[in-house]
Amino acid sequence: MSAFAIFAAWLLALTVAVPIGAALWAVAAQMLDAAWQALWADPQTWRAWGMTLWTGLASTALAWITVAHVLASGFIRQQLGRWLSHLPALLATPHAAMAIGLVLWLSPSGWALRLLSPGLTGFDAPPPWFTTQDPWGLGLILALWLKEVPFLLWVAATQMQREDLRRRWQAEYALAQTLGRTPAQAFAQIIWPQMAPRLRWPLLAVLAYGLTVVDMALIIGPATPPTLAVLAWQWLSDADLLTQSQGVAAAGWLTGTVLVAGVLAGWLVGAAPSRRMLGYGKRLKLAGARRLPNAVFVGVWQPNVIWTTILAAYAAVWFALTVGSVSGVWPFPQVWPELWTLSAWQQVASSVHTVWTTLGLGVASASVCLLWSVAWLELAPRRWQQALQPWFLLPLVLPSVLWVVGLYSLALHTRLEGQWLGLSLAHAVMVLPYVLLALVPAYQAVDPRQAALVASLGHGRWVYLWRVKWPLLKRAIASAWAVGFAVSVAQYLPTLYVGAGRFATVTTEAVTLAAGAQRSLMSAYAALQMLLPIAAFALAAWLGRPRRFEKIAPMKATP
Repeated sequence: MSAFAIFAAWLLALTVAVPIGAALWAVAAQMLDAAWQALWADPQTWRAWGMTLWTGLASTALAWITVAHVLASGFIRQQLGRWLSHLPALLATPHAAMAIGLVLWLSPSGWALRLLSPGLTGFDAPPPWFTTQDPWGLGLILALWLKEVPFLLWVAATQMQREDLRRRWQAEYALAQTLGRTPAQAFAQIIWPQMAPRLRWPLLAVLAYGLTVVDMALIIGPATPPTLAVLAWQWLSDADLLTQSQGVAAAGWLTGTVLVAGVLAGWLVGAAPSRRMLGYGKRLKLAGARRLPNAVFVGVWQPNVIWTTILAAYAAVWFALTVGSVSGVWPFPQVWPELWTLSAWQQVASSVHTVWTTLGLGVASASVCLLWSVAWLELAPRRWQQALQPWFLLPLVLPSVLWVVGLYSLALHTRLEGQWLGLSLAHAVMVLPYVLLALVPAYQAVDPRQAALVASLGHGRWVYLWRVKWPLLKRAIASAWAVGFAVSVAQYLPTLYVGAGRFATVTTEAVTLAAGAQRSLMSAYAALQMLLPIAAFALAAWLGRPRRFEKIAPMKATP
């Protein structure tokens, strides 16, 4: 590797490592003076922490078991590709939009009770029930489960699309069946133990998000007590300095909780059981299989009710947001509104600056992160990539309330607080781990012999990249950009803090309106929040389509 490539890789590493390290240092400096005693003495702390553990761990466990079941059923029935074709639309639905859609269905005045009232329930007015903002956190668990399953499936799909892994797993799966294992046993004992360790970082991201989510918890989560992340956000937003310090301490306590839970989750997933794969006839039960009972894979031959339920829930959310955005007067218990109006969309159109701000931040942060990721994977040695990947993925697994404190302090010191450049860089810090996570499996699947073949024809590295490697990776590159754009659109806390209230995005407007009674305007912003990522994924699908009829000039050897 040339000296220029090594120097460029160093620069790329520093451009990301330095801001991340500075943000963590800023948080650590504030924690030294934080009001820890006030945190322990506050009666809300322990109840909020218990609610955080319950909702985060329960939603993560449900998502993990669901992903295992869906992958097993799709792999065995050879329908996984058809099922995963729905993932872009599911991934494009932001967390806040999902929570708002569920509220439109499950609230006491929601569609679920309207369909049953008054005939089956006898209700002529919304009952005083805790169907949302429930004290048990069930609504938040449901919303997190629906959102995290598509993400884990998408990461699993990036692994199963690797040609080397796909062929090897199919051969091992067939061999296990010849040794007397049923299809479900073969998947549980051969494929899943190899797949599970590859999902370790995505699982940690899901766990961290479930333990630290703020926007979904504000919309559909428990209120008495709230989760610790919401409590920390409330304290950080207070004007009193002591209360703000208490919020920093709560963010630190959340970080410790995530780290401990992440270590336990990583241990449960286990390392790749390579040694025990020697001798299928003696023992097929591998190390990773014992971590997840084979009962999870029972019934994979039956129609996958779980996957159908998830698709139906997403369709119901989309339908509720669409109808809610054009509804006017809608008394309970009528199923349909008395008045249909486009006034909400007219108000959205009048605030076109909000839409352009959202688009600008999404395009800028996703594009910068994509360029950085491609350059890093091309220039950095493989050992550097493996050593620094956990550092670059830290924003993925640490609490968002922790990051906003560090990023806000960093923006204040660099005078980027309330500036578009500072806000876009804050978005880029949160977007980069997702883009990198999407590109790494695709880059690892590239056959290195292709570069040697192109070089043997007398062509340089740029010819290989432009005419061979990047055209083969264009689908993964376009998908990674779309994922980065969707993550940027969904950012809530960085926009509030680093933007200093000067920048309104579709997400901040949707979450703010969710606390009010403007159902149509709230639904319109939530629907727009969903439509923007869908457009990005559609653009990525168009850009990443295979070239079937394009005539490509043959690559000739240079004399």
